[in-house]
Amino acid sequence: MAERENTVGRTPAEEVVREFAGRFRGEVILPDDEGYDPSRRVFNGMIDRRPAMVVRCTGVADVVAAVLFARAEGLEVAVRGGGHSVPGYGTCDVGMVIDLSPMKGMWVDSEARTAHAQAGLTWGEFDRETQLFGLAVTGGRVSSTGIAGLTLGGGSGWLERSLGFTADNLLSVEMVTAEGAFVRASETENAELFWGLRGGGGNFGIATSFEFRLHPVGPIVLGGMLLYPAERAPDLLRFYRDFVETAPEELGGGCAFITAPPEPFIPEQVQGTKLLAVIVCHAGPIEEGEEAIRPLREAFPPAMDMVQPMPYTVVQTLLDAANPPGMQHYWKAGFMNGLPDEAIDIIVESALRMTSPLTALALFPMGGAISRVGEDDTPLGPRGALYNYHALAQWADPAGFEQHAGWARELDAALRPWTDERIYLNFIGDEGEERVRTGYGPEKYRRLAALKREYDPDNFFHLNQNVRPAG
Repeated sequence: MAERENTVGRTPAEEVVREFAGRFRGEVILPDDEGYDPSRRVFNGMIDRRPAMVVRCTGVADVVAAVLFARAEGLEVAVRGGGHSVPGYGTCDVGMVIDLSPMKGMWVDSEARTAHAQAGLTWGEFDRETQLFGLAVTGGRVSSTGIAGLTLGGGSGWLERSLGFTADNLLSVEMVTAEGAFVRASETENAELFWGLRGGGGNFGIATSFEFRLHPVGPIVLGGMLLYPAERAPDLLRFYRDFVETAPEELGGGCAFITAPPEPFIPEQVQGTKLLAVIVCHAGPIEEGEEAIRPLREAFPPAMDMVQPMPYTVVQTLLDAANPPGMQHYWKAGFMNGLPDEAIDIIVESALRMTSPLTALALFPMGGAISRVGEDDTPLGPRGALYNYHALAQWADPAGFEQHAGWARELDAALRPWTDERIYLNFIGDEGEERVRTGYGPEKYRRLAALKREYDPDNFFHLNQNVRPAG
C-alpha cells in the first residue's frame, strides 16, 4: 500500500462530525467549544496547534471508533497520553487528536507483583496505586508524564540501574492498529510486535493498556538532593564518576546543574546562583542507602543536605516544580560511552553559561540492570552506555528560541566525541528520518520498518519519531 498522503488541511463536514459524536461514548471537542483551548494544549508551550477535533476516549471501543472515523475522513491523527512529547506529537493542525487521558483504569495484583494500567494514566497516578502495596517499576522523573509515551519510547527513570528501563518490565501491551483492529502483544503472542513496542514508540498503533512486572520499592526510600555551588563541579563530578562505578545498583539518581529557585528553603543569598544537585533515590533499605552515599557525603560535604527518608511518591515529584507546563522547551540528549576529564570540563563550562534560569543540564549514570538486557532484546540501545546526558533548555519568552536552543545544540556538538549514534528518542525533538535511523542502528531499524509495513503500511501513525514502512 502506498504511504498515506499528507492530509493537513482536511476538515470533516459538520453533519458527519455530529453523526460521529452521537455514537461516540467519550467527549468530542470542536474549535468553538468552551473546553477547546485546554484540550489542545500540551506540555511544551512552544507547540501551538489547532486540531479540527479532539476526541477524549473512555475505552478501547472509543479508540477504535476514532481510528475508523479518521481513516474514513482522511484526517491526520495525533495520539495524546500525558502530552509531554517535546516535539508536540500529541497534537496537530486541522486533524484529529485522539486523547487517551480519560482512560485511567488500574489494577494491581500484589501477590503476582503485576499491574494492568490503561494508557491515560500519568506516572503520579500509577505510583499512587502501586505504592499502596510497596511496589514500583521504573517511571518518569516528572509525575505528570504519561505512562504510555514514556514506556513505548523505552522509559528512563530513577530506578533504572536496579530495575532496568520501563520497557524492560513490560509483560504485555494491548493495541489498536491503523485498521482499527485490536491486538495483544507479549513474549508468547505477536512476539515480534512486542519486541518493537519496547522502544519503537507509537509507530505501530495506539497502545491502550500495559501489563507491567512490579518490584518491592518503598513506600519509604532514601531520597532527595545534595546541593553544591556549581564552582565545585569539576572535582565533584570526577569523584562522582569513580564513586558510581562501585556504588550498589539500588542507588539511583544523577547530577543536575540548576539555577537556585526563589523558594523559601533556599537561602536568599543563594537564590539565582548556579548549583549542582546530586539527586538520590535508593531503592533498598534506608540504612543501606545511608551507607551507600556516605563516601560522597564525607568527601564532599554538601552546602545543603536534603537527602532523608521520604515516600517514593515524593521522590517522583522532586522535579515537578522545575518543570511547569506551558514553558518553551528544546532538548538534546545522548548516551555517553565514557566520562573522561575533558568531557566533564565541557559539561561544566556549558552549565555555567546556561541561558535561562529554568534550563537544566543533567547526567544520569546507567549500567546495572540496564546492561544485563541483551543488546538486541529491545529496539533501545546501546545497553553498554555508561551515562545519559540531557540538555534541557527551558524558558518562558517565545522570542528566545535561537539563544536557548543554540546553547543545547552547542553542547550536543561538543560532546559528540563521547556519545553514541544511537539515542533515547524520547529526549530529542523532531530531527528527521535519518536521525531516527541512526538512533536505532541499521539492523534494528530494518526490523522496525518491517513491523511498520505489517501493522501500519500507509504510515497512518506518523506523528512520532517516525519509522517508515519497509518497501
